[in-house]
Amino acid sequence: MATVHHRTVSVGDLDIFYREAGPADAPVLLLLHGYPTSSHMFRHLIPALADRYRVIAPDHVGYGRSSAPSVDEFPYTFDALAEVTRGFLAAVGVSRYTVYVQDYGAPIAWRVALADPGAVEGVISQNGNAYEEGFVPDFWAPIWAYAADPSAENERALRPALQREAVEWQYTHGVPDPTTIDPDAWEHDLALLARPGVDRAQLRLFGDYATNRPLYPRVQEWLRASRVPVLAVWGRNDEIFAAAGADAFRRDAPDARVELLDGGHFLLESHLDEVAGLIREWRGGF
Repeated sequence: MATVHHRTVSVGDLDIFYREAGPADAPVLLLLHGYPTSSHMFRHLIPALADRYRVIAPDHVGYGRSSAPSVDEFPYTFDALAEVTRGFLAAVGVSRYTVYVQDYGAPIAWRVALADPGAVEGVISQNGNAYEEGFVPDFWAPIWAYAADPSAENERALRPALQREAVEWQYTHGVPDPTTIDPDAWEHDLALLARPGVDRAQLRLFGDYATNRPLYPRVQEWLRASRVPVLAVWGRNDEIFAAAGADAFRRDAPDARVELLDGGHFLLESHLDEVAGLIREWRGGF
């Protein structure tokens, strides 16, 4: 089993925690997590790939073991998270990488890629959206409403997304056998969400999510112009980002490999071996 290092690096006045494994001179695989988790979601994937890649997985600001300043101290926008990610890459000496995105990791990665498109050698999207087709309308309706009007009423409608039932549902929905999902995954997330002030930070990001949609045409143009290799491996039963969002990558990356597996939003919890195997096969293991 590969040795996984647990490190912290400073980016400005922020501490960014990250997990890292693999040879220092190997191709870099950057893993960017989604909501409501952290690099913890990659705890099994990292050692599974570390024999071949330098695998790096940071915690975004406000998540995991990274700094979680108050909303008065940090803006909690996707622009801000992307800027910190760019600083993180510089701090750990990474100038070229393949990026694995999931959920929130996608809009962060798209901003980083658009700022330095030549740095990206490949894109692996695991339920990480870049197309309008990917949105499941019923799930997103309260988020769009809050983004348009962050009233007390719209906030009340959205706050259940921060609570136990919704967090557990993100892990178990769409999974044929939910008993295969380790409950420690959502317990880990819930403990971190319960920290003072984190709820306000998450609401700010919910409200900012609408800024990602206008970015999609630029991302799609980048995919067409750069011809960056794409692997879209998706839990096809996801009720947050629909499988149509995976298929849509073929429109701008005609050679994209699209794999729809019988799982949900957090596919690595139920289909780790399949996902790791697909990454190893894709592009001949880079």
